[in-house]
Parts: sequence; structure tokens; C-alpha cells
Amino acid sequence: RIVPGEARSILDSLPAAVGPLLLAILFIAAIIALLKTPLVLRLAASVIALAALAILIGVAGSFLMPEGNTFARISPASGFWLLIFAFTLLLADVLTRLNLSPWARLGGLVIAALAIGLLLASGSWNSLSILKEYANRADSFWAEGSKHVTLALGSLAAAVVVGLPLGILCHRVDKIRAGVLNVLNIIQTVPSIALFGLLIAPLGWVATHVPGAAALGIRGIGTTPAFLALFLYSLLPVVANTVVGLAGVPRAANDAARGMGMTDRQRLFGVEFPLAFPVILTGIRIVLVQNIGLATIAALIGGGGFGVFVFQGVGQTAMDLVLLGAVPTVAMAFAAAIILDAVIEMTATKRRVETA
Repeated sequence: RIVPGEARSILDSLPAAVGPLLLAILFIAAIIALLKTPLVLRLAASVIALAALAILIGVAGSFLMPEGNTFARISPASGFWLLIFAFTLLLADVLTRLNLSPWARLGGLVIAALAIGLLLASGSWNSLSILKEYANRADSFWAEGSKHVTLALGSLAAAVVVGLPLGILCHRVDKIRAGVLNVLNIIQTVPSIALFGLLIAPLGWVATHVPGAAALGIRGIGTTPAFLALFLYSLLPVVANTVVGLAGVPRAANDAARGMGMTDRQRLFGVEFPLAFPVILTGIRIVLVQNIGLATIAALIGGGGFGVFVFQGVGQTAMDLVLLGAVPTVAMAFAAAIILDAVIEMTATKRRVETA
């Protein structure tokens, strides 16, 4: 971190025969990506390129590390991250075009997670600077990770508990729908850092003047304002998608339910809600991915999470520390999106089969 880094090319960073092999793999994969080639070939090219980069970055770390030197750090340069980004985009594009089944996508996610876990467990990446940062902060990494997940999932759960009944009410009562959605839209336009800051003063006043508030953990800085801000941001997608989902229930389904003598409550939970569930779940998916990202900013007001490492790294001009917070955040958001997309598709397919 202290001494300026010394740049090395791919050929200088790998053993004699390995560097040209990696360049050949990347060149062929790039040609396949640029030309109009079959999707299966593009899939193979992106997977092989990403696997080669993942494996050989560990080889480069071990190759460049001076023997017996425990202080040297090996950091991938911007070119490595750009290659990872480019071939990940290619892989995502191919998977979208292949229109894989939900189970196939979940299987691919599990395989990718196992492969990364195997590389981590094998120690092949231990020479890399981001893993050295992790080794120095392993305990705090998992503690902040737990806070990050708690903030993201806790605020989502609270938004679902409040947003679903509010969405049902907005669907049933036209007079309040516009007002509620307009207020939630205004909240959504407030920048996240500004909203965190706006909550400090009122929550600080509550902690000082309301008996027992401080004992419950309510204070101007810390987890409480972060949780409340994420909760407020989460309401609009949940409420709006609940309204849209219920409005999209076929009128024939409601008429048939009325003809069977079902009450309003029975129709809501037996007909309307199950048919609207895929749309509601889409709103929950949006909220979860959004909250995983926004929880990073909670560190600015003492809320914890992976943002602690991001802002420490920015303050110390330590990019490896920034990556220690950013990489798991991106990975969690990516995994959450894949899992919930698969669940949404399976739910929608099940509903179509049931109504057919």
C-alpha cells in the first residue's frame, strides 16, 4: 500500500509457457465474441476465458511473490478487471439468449459458487492483496457481512409487512392510491446519502427525549437510521407491484369466484393474491438487489456493513480494501437476482398451468 506498485504485463507475470497460452485463450474467446457464432460456442468461450483468468491470476500471484517475503502484495490491474467484466457480460448475454430453465440457472449459480469456493479453499489466491486484506480483517469481515445482510433482509421484511397491506388498500380504495404512490415516489427521488443524513436529527431527538428509546437502540447514528432509510426506499416497489399485480388479475377469475359464493377475503387470498404473486415477487426482487447495494452507504453513518471496508479503503487510498467490500456486495446482489428471477419464473409458470 505504501510503496508505488510496479506494473507487470501478462507475459512477465506468468511462467514462460503459460503467458502465451492465456493470451491465445483470450484472443480466441474475443474473436468468437465479436463474430456471429453459435450460442453454445460463445458460452464455452466465455466460461473458458473466465476460468482461465480465475486460475491463472492465482498462478501469477505465486509466481511474482518473492520467496520468504511476507510483505509484498500482488494486485490485479485494471486490465484484469476489464477482462472479467467483458467476459461476464458475454456470459450473461449468452445465458439470456439461451433462455435456460430456472433450475438450469440455479444449477449454474451453484457450480460457479463451488468453483470460487474451491479456489479460495485451495489457497491459490492467497498471494493476492485482496486476500491479504481479508486475512488481516477476517473477524471484522464476517461481522460486517452479517450486519450488511441483516440490514438488507430486515428492511425488506419490514417493507413487505407494511407494503403488502398498504398495496392492497391502495388497490381497493382509489382515493388514497395516488396520494400514497406520490409520497413514496418523492421518497425514492431523495439521494440515499441525503436521506441517511435527514434521519439523523429526528432520531437523535427521539433517543434523547423519548424514555426507553435509547435502550431500544434508537439513536441518530448507527443501524437505526440506516434501517429506516432502507425501509422507506423499499416501500415503493412493494406497494406499486402489489397494486399492479392485483389490478392485473383477470376479471373472469373474480367473477367465477363471486359466482362460487366466495367472500371478499376469500377472493383476495384464494384467487387475487396467488395470481398477483409473481408480480409482487418481482417488486421484492427489485428491493432486495437495491438494498444490498444501498446498505453499503450505511457505513457513512455508523450502520456497518461491507461499506466499512469501502470507505476505509477510499480514505486510505487502498483499492484492495475497497474491493474487499465491493466484491462480496456485487456477488450477493448478483446471486440474489438470479435466485429470485428463477423463483419468479417458476411461480409464474405454476400459475399459468393452474389457470390453463
